[in-house]
Amino acid sequence: MSVLATIPSPAQGVWHLGPFPLRAYALCIIAGIVAAAWITEKRWVARGGRPGEVLDIALWAVPFGIIGGRLYHVITTPQPYFGEGGDPLRALAIWEGGLGIWGAIALGGVGAWIACRRRGIPLPAFGDAIAPGLLVAQAVGRLGNWFNQELFGSPTTLPWGLEIDPRFRPDGYEAFATFHPTFLYELLWNLAAAAVVVWADRRFRLSHGRAFALYVALYCAGRLWIEVLRIDDANRFFGVRLNVFTCIVVGLLAVVYLVWQRGRPREVIDRAGTSDDDGRRDDDDTADDVPAAAGEAPTSTDAHAPGRASDRSHDAPGAP
Repeated sequence: MSVLATIPSPAQGVWHLGPFPLRAYALCIIAGIVAAAWITEKRWVARGGRPGEVLDIALWAVPFGIIGGRLYHVITTPQPYFGEGGDPLRALAIWEGGLGIWGAIALGGVGAWIACRRRGIPLPAFGDAIAPGLLVAQAVGRLGNWFNQELFGSPTTLPWGLEIDPRFRPDGYEAFATFHPTFLYELLWNLAAAAVVVWADRRFRLSHGRAFALYVALYCAGRLWIEVLRIDDANRFFGVRLNVFTCIVVGLLAVVYLVWQRGRPREVIDRAGTSDDDGRRDDDDTADDVPAAAGEAPTSTDAHAPGRASDRSHDAPGAP
């Protein structure tokens, strides 16, 4: 069967501005971060957060995420760095590619938690705001794999087969010219998943980390079948790639969290960065106290403020 059409790989992924290399992989990562920050800023402010808080959190989360992504890659694929003939210093060469999303999310989450804690912001609420932005960032970042001609799938003669230069083909695949463009599969899957998260968030008013959990579940579902197609070197257990097990475990945990948190009302983030499950801002409580502070008689609602029925009703079982 002849190939009707193919996807060409870029002729180069590095350009030099004098002595300084400009790498497509790094540019794609940066573009993804910018896109995620812009999307998250819009969603965060719409939820009641302060403008600029997303950038403050990103200053912690992004460096942590890059370090975590690289650590995961090096730990799960140590042979090029610490195996026979490996070069340990290459473990620092992030520009060559190799950022594991699992480590990036885990350690990036630690950085986000530190920043949120410093500003009094609930991390689950921020996670809901950032969820679709992360999927868009991952989609844009996959273009870096295209420029590096890496992480492609098994050989294929499909019309959208990806051309790979001979020097980038793994051992045993030298005779094949086109491969599954797994970078493109994941890119399209992530964009579709981002749209689903946005839709579900609006339709069901997801909160308390449920939008983030939906992101994780959808990403794991897509990554699972894409991972099966890939032929790059990876550590295996019982003949199965490590990331396949990771997708299954993490994805199932995300689904469990979604079920566990179902039915909880969306919290509102006030300008001080705190949240209130019943939809009232903390400054509404302050407003209740104004008449008394001005010397006026308190209302009947104020007289029962410590145990108001309106407050108790939101703690009652079965509250929406």
